[in-house]
Amino acid sequence: MTEPAAGSATVRRMLVGLHLRRLREEKGISRADAGFTIRASESKMSRLELGRVAFKERDISDLLMLYGVTDPEQRDAVLSLVREANRPGWWREYEDVMPGWFHNYVGLEEAAEQLRTYETHFVPGLLQTPDYARAVIQAATLPTTARDLERAVHLRTARQQVLTRPEPLRVWAVVDEAALRRQVGDRQIHRDQLEHLLQLSELSNIALQVLPMRTGLHAGGGAFSILRFSDPDLPDVVYVEHLVGALYIEKIDHVERYTEVMTRLSVESLTPEETRDLISKMLADG
Repeated sequence: MTEPAAGSATVRRMLVGLHLRRLREEKGISRADAGFTIRASESKMSRLELGRVAFKERDISDLLMLYGVTDPEQRDAVLSLVREANRPGWWREYEDVMPGWFHNYVGLEEAAEQLRTYETHFVPGLLQTPDYARAVIQAATLPTTARDLERAVHLRTARQQVLTRPEPLRVWAVVDEAALRRQVGDRQIHRDQLEHLLQLSELSNIALQVLPMRTGLHAGGGAFSILRFSDPDLPDVVYVEHLVGALYIEKIDHVERYTEVMTRLSVESLTPEETRDLISKMLADG
C-alpha cells in the first residue's frame, strides 16, 4: 500500500478504503458479508471503502482477518494508517458552522493536487475575499448569529491556505461572466473582489477563465468541481453541491463525462489573458 503525503488524513482514509476493497474482491467476498463481520450495513461498507467514514481499529482488524491478512507487519502497516486517518482535520473545529456533507469536501480539497471548477453564480470560494465571502454566506444560508457568520467566513478564508502552501493546489477555474458582473455586497466589495481576482490570476498555480455571456447555450449545467490527487491509486472525484446536500461522484464514466464538459467549457471561455483584460475593463467602467 502506497504511503501518502504527510498530514493528508483524507488521502490516508481513501487509501485504506481502497486497499480493503481490493482485499475483499480478491477473496470474492461480498460487501454484505464483509459488513456482517463488523456489524455494519452494506451501505456503510461502501462508505468505508470510499474513505467517507472514520474507521474503528477493531473493525479494520476483523476485516483484515476475514481477508486472510495475518502477517503482523502487513497488519501493523494498515492499522498505523488507520490511526493516522482518524486524526481530526483542522476544519473539525468548525463543525458547528458547516453542513455535515461538506466535511469530506474540505478534506478532499486539502489533499488534492489539482482542482478544476466551474461556477455559475459567484466567484469560487477559494478565490473570494473575506467581505465577498461574508455577503455570499449571508445570502445563501438561513439567518445566523454574528459570531457564527464570522466563523463561517474564517473557515472559508482558512481553506485558502492551499493556494500558498509549499506545494500549492493548482486551480483551474471557469467562471460564468454573469457571476462576475453580479454585484455581491456593496459596490466596494464587488470592486475589491475583482481586484483580488486580478492579483490571484498572476499566481502560477491559478488559471482563471471567464465564460462570456455571448457564448449562449453551452455544455455546462450547474456548478461542479473535479478534484485530482497526486497518488495514482486514487480516482478523480467530482463534487456537485445542491441546496440541501452534495454528490461525490467517482464512477469512471461519469467522471469522464464531467471532465469532457470541463474541457469544452475551457475551450469556449476567454483565455486567462483575455480574462484579465475583461476584469480590468469592468473595473475601469466602474
